[in-house]
Amino acid sequence: MKNIFKSESVGQFRKMLEDSDKIVLTAHMRPDGDALGSTLGLWHLLKALGKSPSVVIPDRPPRSLSFMPGVKEIAVFTRHDPYCSRLVGEADLIIMCDFNTASRQGDLAPLIQGAQCRKVLIDHHREPDIDCDLVFSYPEMSSTCELVFRLIAACGLFSEVDNASATCLLTGLITDTQNFTVNCNNPEVYEIMMRLLEKEVDKKKIIDEAIKSCSYDSLRLNSFAILERLEIFERHRCALITLSKEDLEKFSYQKGDTEGLVNQPLNIRGVVYSVFLREDSDCIKVSSRSKHDFPVCDICRDLYGGGGHIMAAGGEFYGTLEECRRILIESMDNYDRYLPAKLEKLELK
Repeated sequence: MKNIFKSESVGQFRKMLEDSDKIVLTAHMRPDGDALGSTLGLWHLLKALGKSPSVVIPDRPPRSLSFMPGVKEIAVFTRHDPYCSRLVGEADLIIMCDFNTASRQGDLAPLIQGAQCRKVLIDHHREPDIDCDLVFSYPEMSSTCELVFRLIAACGLFSEVDNASATCLLTGLITDTQNFTVNCNNPEVYEIMMRLLEKEVDKKKIIDEAIKSCSYDSLRLNSFAILERLEIFERHRCALITLSKEDLEKFSYQKGDTEGLVNQPLNIRGVVYSVFLREDSDCIKVSSRSKHDFPVCDICRDLYGGGGHIMAAGGEFYGTLEECRRILIESMDNYDRYLPAKLEKLELK
């Protein structure tokens, strides 16, 4: 497997780990499999190295990831502010995983950014904008977990990776590639999967828990969203799903219940990008996915102050759900130039 890092950076990172004891690992709001996988994967490794690591995240993980080893040890800022503040205040080193701007940590951001210790960023999103001592930013990676695996290997620490650490890393790899269906053209991604499976990871359990399993209400909510709230804009090859607070309450929505919903319309032949708008208590959450290198990250950045990957991005809108929807519809013309020259026939019947 190709070494993608500068030897100086790897050496600096290894020395930071050696010189630090109380290490805080942190990720973004609404943590997904890659955010938890990269932080917990490193957490297990650091424990094996005799360190005293902690994982501090902005808010609760979704139920679908509760199977991950170590998830019950995570410190959640919205629930345990004083405890999280103490951990960050005592830290020798903070490792930030799977986010490229401080705003993606919400209310936790001032605490993390204000910490006086050294900081490292490990991320695969474009254009990182975080002040830290060392940056590992590789947008071409399938996931931050892939990047963490490569960094562990470059440091000569793969022998210290146990089953728990490997399970967390493979969870992030599986979820961010949608079970190896997107962002995985590099054959080395599969080599990494095989190396992790050598640690006796239960791949089937990861897929069953993180991708397939859902609650009764979650299944009903997602079915309702497709049946009643899906719109197709044929000329723009866009699929749009909107769910209001009333819709969510009707199906007893819990965090994580709509995970993966935005991907479903991309299964329709001819649809190039999909946008999902969900009304939360304080804003509209925007998620987007695409095919054919259509830059949904530009839509999220231009319209909703967000960003992400070319074909997977998100943002937030502070206004009504209808205003958020209208802004998107009125702006679709601006992004038609990114549609493929040759389009599949759009099959709606």
